[in-house]
Amino acid sequence: MLDKMRMRVQEHSPRTVEAAGLPEAGVLIPITCVHDRPEIILTLRSQRLSTHSGEVAFPGGRRDPGDVDLCFTALREAHEEIGLLPELVDVVGPMDSLVSRFGIKVTPYVGIVPDVFDLVPNSGEIEEVFRVPVEFFLNDPREMTHRIDYEGRSWYVPSYRYEGFKIWGLTALMLAELMNTGFDAGIPLHTPYDGHK
Repeated sequence: MLDKMRMRVQEHSPRTVEAAGLPEAGVLIPITCVHDRPEIILTLRSQRLSTHSGEVAFPGGRRDPGDVDLCFTALREAHEEIGLLPELVDVVGPMDSLVSRFGIKVTPYVGIVPDVFDLVPNSGEIEEVFRVPVEFFLNDPREMTHRIDYEGRSWYVPSYRYEGFKIWGLTALMLAELMNTGFDAGIPLHTPYDGHK
C-alpha cells in the first residue's frame, strides 16, 4: 500500500501558489505503517500558541532565514515539535501548496517514518501527538463540509472527528488531497458533498 502511495506521490506534479511576498511554511505529513496498516501522525497544538492554538495540525512551521528549502523547514520543525529526527524520515515528495487563512503559503511534504521512534512532544507547542489510520480517511466519514471560495473556485473541505479530535481546515484539505493522490480515494473537493463518492 505504501509502495503504491510512494509512486503516486512521486509522479504527482504539485500545484504551487504564486504568492510573492507571503511568508512560507513547510509541514510534514508523517506516515507510519503497523502490520500493513498505514497511519498518519498528527499533533494537537497547545492552547498557549498565538496562531492555530488548540487545533489539529501536522508538525511544521514557518521557514527560517537559514533553511535551505521548505523540506528542510518541515523536517526541522518536526524535530523541534515532536522529537522526530530528520534522518529517520524517508521524504517521498511535496504535495500542493496552499495559503492559510493567516496568509501563509504552506507546502506539505509526505514522509514515511519508522513505526517506533522516540516521541518527545515540545510542551510549549504541542499538547498531544496521535495517529489516525489511513483507512479512516479513505472511508471519508466526515461530520460536515466547509465551503471555501479560493482562487476563483469553490473547495468543499471535509471536517472529521476522530476519537475526540476535530480535524478540519487546511489539515483536512491536505489529508483529502493526499488520500486522492496517494491512495486514489476519490474524495470530492470541488463539488458539493452528497454523502456519496
